[in-house]
Amino acid sequence: MKMKKSLLALCLSAGLFASMPGLSLANVNIVPQDLSAAPAIPSSALQQLQWIPVDQTQTQKTNLATTGQSLNAGDITGPVAAYSVPASIGELTITLSSIVNKDTVFAPNVLVFDQNMTPAAYFPSAFFAYQEPGVLSLNRLEGVMKLTPALGQQKLYLLVFTTNKDLQQTTTMVDPAKAYARGNGNAVPDIPDPIARHGTEGEISLKVKTSSSSSILVGPLFGSSGPGPVTVGNTAAPATTYTAPAAVATTAVVAPAAKKEPVLSDTETYFNQAIKQAVAAGDVDKALKLLDEAERLGSTTARKTFISSVKGKG
Repeated sequence: MKMKKSLLALCLSAGLFASMPGLSLANVNIVPQDLSAAPAIPSSALQQLQWIPVDQTQTQKTNLATTGQSLNAGDITGPVAAYSVPASIGELTITLSSIVNKDTVFAPNVLVFDQNMTPAAYFPSAFFAYQEPGVLSLNRLEGVMKLTPALGQQKLYLLVFTTNKDLQQTTTMVDPAKAYARGNGNAVPDIPDPIARHGTEGEISLKVKTSSSSSILVGPLFGSSGPGPVTVGNTAAPATTYTAPAAVATTAVVAPAAKKEPVLSDTETYFNQAIKQAVAAGDVDKALKLLDEAERLGSTTARKTFISSVKGKG
């Protein structure tokens, strides 16, 4: 267990904080894999939710007032949004935005689950910082989450919600006149900034992209040897704006891997040495990538090499 915790810690890097929005985050200290502050949600409640598929070809927009779902757990209040994200396309960069509507904004929290619905990371509302409007963007709260699905994961699940504590807080925005003055190099007027109160409803958008600098490992480190994927409730075909799907429960089905030709001995040796070197250097992410590629090519020893190298280092 000690070894596994140390490996998870290795997967948390400075890149996580570099990826966070620059505004208002100087004093925020967040460790997403610390789940102690996350609400405890019964598995039965999670299985009742409709998890909306999102892929990298679209931005998923959700109006919580009309398509939000109900979830009664802990300090969670108001409608929630539930998304499923493919975990077999590589490392993920997920941007969540919550748009300010006049003087109200939804303060999002995100709880990330692996394919077995085990909590893996928690991003509280403090992670989602205020961003000024741009040419193509509005006043918003926004955060960028970087996730590395463990080998064998087929889906990740993201639950978006707000809490009673969030409703007691507000967000200070930037007056448009100040933003205009700064943008044009003029003197910034001494006027008060508008305040947005936090509400239970709002419009959020989720954008998924593949990445090469992820930091939060989601799922069991040594592959999918644990329980298989669980049924998490209803699903629907992805759409730009969510429409309530038919109530049909589905279970993830993994197609059998195609039979591979044996890898050449020189190639096997190359990958085994590279995996050992990556683990020795503390670069577990690189070692996992090498392991994945080696097994794609038909390696039968790369996984043993990876595990033995990690045990030796632990």
